[in-house]
Amino acid sequence: MTEKYAVVVVGGGAAGLSAALVLGRARHRTLVVDAGEPRNAPAAHMQGYLSRDGMPPAEFLAAGREEIARYGVELVRDRVVDVERGEDFSVVLAGGRTVRARRLVVATGLRDELPAVPGIAERFGRDVLHCPFCHGWEVRDQPFGVLATSPASAHQALMVSQWSKDVRLFLHTVAEEELSDQDLRRLAAAGVDVVPGEVAGLVVEDDRLTGVRLADGTTHTRSVVFTAPRPVPQTGLLERLGAELHETPFGAYPVVDGNGLTSVPGVWAAGNAIGFAEQVVHAASGGYRAASAIVGDLLMTDLDAAAQA
Repeated sequence: MTEKYAVVVVGGGAAGLSAALVLGRARHRTLVVDAGEPRNAPAAHMQGYLSRDGMPPAEFLAAGREEIARYGVELVRDRVVDVERGEDFSVVLAGGRTVRARRLVVATGLRDELPAVPGIAERFGRDVLHCPFCHGWEVRDQPFGVLATSPASAHQALMVSQWSKDVRLFLHTVAEEELSDQDLRRLAAAGVDVVPGEVAGLVVEDDRLTGVRLADGTTHTRSVVFTAPRPVPQTGLLERLGAELHETPFGAYPVVDGNGLTSVPGVWAAGNAIGFAEQVVHAASGGYRAASAIVGDLLMTDLDAAAQA
């Protein structure tokens, strides 16, 4: 017989575990399906989460898994490969198991696609960084480079200038004329040097970033490089269910209400599944909101059915 759960949570990151914690405490039989591929895995620490500032992401997730287990929530290391909506949701796992759920929480996050520059992927999360709010304090006052991936990288260069006054924006494949006059004025006011020319790679010595090498052979001494990966939303399950998506400059994400309810009845989404800028603290909050809405939804559904009977 197919196992039945009140809720299946797809994704065991901050959003999924937070949702599962609330659901478990509300006495709902809940299953978390986690493929074990958190977006922040390359980072040694996570920052800006009150009371958890500086905590390693793996330690944070391990604590979350321990907490949900106290309330009988099940967690499996697997991947959801298909889902169908009928009276309940039929959820098919890669390992061959099929389960049913009355409600779904999709917390599948997104994947970061890094610029194809030698050394970037290998150093990502160490001295190649993305978010200054996540890592700016730890690398403050060092020589920063910003590897442009689009004209919007001018904004990233301006933001990181809050943490260092020695910032160089490497235009890479972006032409200087693609930057707006306002961007150029702000870059000049912030003291950011704009460096034209394609970046050929990074200079690494003794396992430390020491410079950025251009295609013409010139090298700029830098100890930190910021760059903006291309976010790739993991929306396959939501698309399969027919969820409405909306286009953004950072990919297509589901249309949700304030609690994460998608356009598909019974399906909520949280964390980076609803937007590229959801930090760990936002993701945990979103999972909580989705779960509390589900608890109320299931209760009222059952009460209405009992009243009608």
